[in-house]
Amino acid sequence: MNQAMVNDKYKVSPFYVFFLVHSMQTGVGVLNFQRLLAKSTGTDGWISILLAGLVVHLLIWIIYKIFSIVPGDIIYVNHQAFGKVIGNFFNIVIIFYYLILGMVVMISYINVIHLWLYDEVGSWAFALVFLILIYYILTGGFRTITGIAFLSVMLSFWLTFILFYAMRYSEITNLLPLFDHHLLEIVKGMKDTSLTMIGFELILMFYPFIKDAKTSQKFAHGGALTTTLLTLFIYIITLIFYSQKQLELTIWPTLTMTSVIQLPFIQRFEYITVSWWALVIIPNLALSLWAASRGVKVLLNVKQKYPLWILSIFILFINIAFFDVDILYVLNKIINPYYVLFFVVYLPFLLIFIYIRKMRNFS
Repeated sequence: MNQAMVNDKYKVSPFYVFFLVHSMQTGVGVLNFQRLLAKSTGTDGWISILLAGLVVHLLIWIIYKIFSIVPGDIIYVNHQAFGKVIGNFFNIVIIFYYLILGMVVMISYINVIHLWLYDEVGSWAFALVFLILIYYILTGGFRTITGIAFLSVMLSFWLTFILFYAMRYSEITNLLPLFDHHLLEIVKGMKDTSLTMIGFELILMFYPFIKDAKTSQKFAHGGALTTTLLTLFIYIITLIFYSQKQLELTIWPTLTMTSVIQLPFIQRFEYITVSWWALVIIPNLALSLWAASRGVKVLLNVKQKYPLWILSIFILFINIAFFDVDILYVLNKIINPYYVLFFVVYLPFLLIFIYIRKMRNFS
């Protein structure tokens, strides 16, 4: 029996997949991806962004193709494709990825809070507040998480227009020279944009929670396209605002740009940006921990609250035991090169494998 089958009352309309994908892709990566990308590709970083977006669309197509052959979630698909032993190996890798992804988002944002707002408050205090909030959201079920993702996108979209203010201090010639980097540099730049592009793979877990899921593919592509265009816009604005040397030395380029905004009633506008960004990262945390705990639930056939408690305690322990900058460096080293490559290789391989098995069953 397919344990991934979900009652219709817990499902959401296909339209909301746009917000689930876009909100999951848009997180702390938007605040600092420009620095690494500028080091790799400079003014040609826009090519890396477009190519990375193209890869994301291809992987989304592959995901929906997989589920058109074997409906369910990725836990069930792996069992059907590889059997219990090998299938569970891939399932554990994916569950661990969702956990790491949630930790990267949380610790990155806590690091931002330390640098810009409250440098003396312990990481564990912020982590505890976020984990309590996320647990409360997750107890409402997937429909509640979807509502939070929808509100996050709608209430935070105005932050995009703040960057137009930075254009007053921009130099358009900073976009030159064009096509000045070779292919390997462009590919390395694609890796450097990964934290702003990953998140679409949550579809692997929440696919069964979508009504008439096959029709949601266009909304998934729409969410990914919006993220790609937003990332491209932010990078171009960043290039014309900073010189190449400045950009390579600026740790949080997006936040630093907002610091030039001056209003009569507020002196440090970046404080508003950092605080409001909590609305952006909450869906990231909620979806990541939901997917990880959901995976454990399906894998072990236990109530979801139990793995959620264990995972939350583990994340809290990490924040207590390690300094946020050090552990963030380690987590980024894990998630960027290895897990990105894993999904790029694993998803096409899975599609080919289950397609061959399907053909053999019909022969």
